[in-house]
Amino acid sequence: MELLGEITTGRPLLVLAVKEEAQHLDTDLPVLLTGMGKVNAASALATVLARGPRPSEVVNLGTAGALRAGWTGTHVIGTVIQHDLDGALLATLTGETYGAPLSLPGGGEAVLATGDAFISDEAARERLAARAALVDMEGYALAAAAALAGVPLRMVKHVSDEAGDGAARSWRESVAECARALATWAEANTPYRA
Repeated sequence: MELLGEITTGRPLLVLAVKEEAQHLDTDLPVLLTGMGKVNAASALATVLARGPRPSEVVNLGTAGALRAGWTGTHVIGTVIQHDLDGALLATLTGETYGAPLSLPGGGEAVLATGDAFISDEAARERLAARAALVDMEGYALAAAAALAGVPLRMVKHVSDEAGDGAARSWRESVAECARALATWAEANTPYRA
C-alpha cells in the first residue's frame, strides 16, 4: 500500500492497484496504490478511510480483462460480482448471504467479475462470460470497503487483454496505453487539478 498525496474532505481519492496503471497520472488528487488482489485492495482502502479525513468519493481506475468478444476501451462499471466466492453454497451452510452483487450508482451497463485469480485461459474465460463482460482482481473488494465506510465509489476499467491464453503477456504489453487512457478519463471526469 502506498498513498501519494494527502486525502482531503471534499475531493476524490483515486485508487489503483499498481504503479504501472498510475504511470500517466499527473494530478494533485491523492492516489492510493493498493497492491493486487482483493485482500490488498480492501485492507488498503479500509485503512485510509478509517484514518480520515474522508474523501468526497473513491474513484477506482484500473485494467480489466475482456470476457466477451468486442469489449475494448474504457468502461464505467455498473455492477460488480465476485467470481471466486460460492455465495449460494455458503447460504446453504449458514443461512446468510455473502458476496451479493453490488450495484454502483451512476455506473454503466458493464458487469465486472472480481477474483484473486488472473484469468488467462479459455475455459475460465468462457465460464465467467456467462455472468460478466469484464474481469479484474480488486473491484469488488474496493466497492465493499467503500460501501461499509459510506463513501461513494465510481469504478472505471480499461480493457488490457482478452482474459484468455496469453493474457499476462498482453497485460504487460498494453498497461502503459491503458494507463494513458485511464489518466485521460480521470482528467475529463474528476476535479483532476485544484
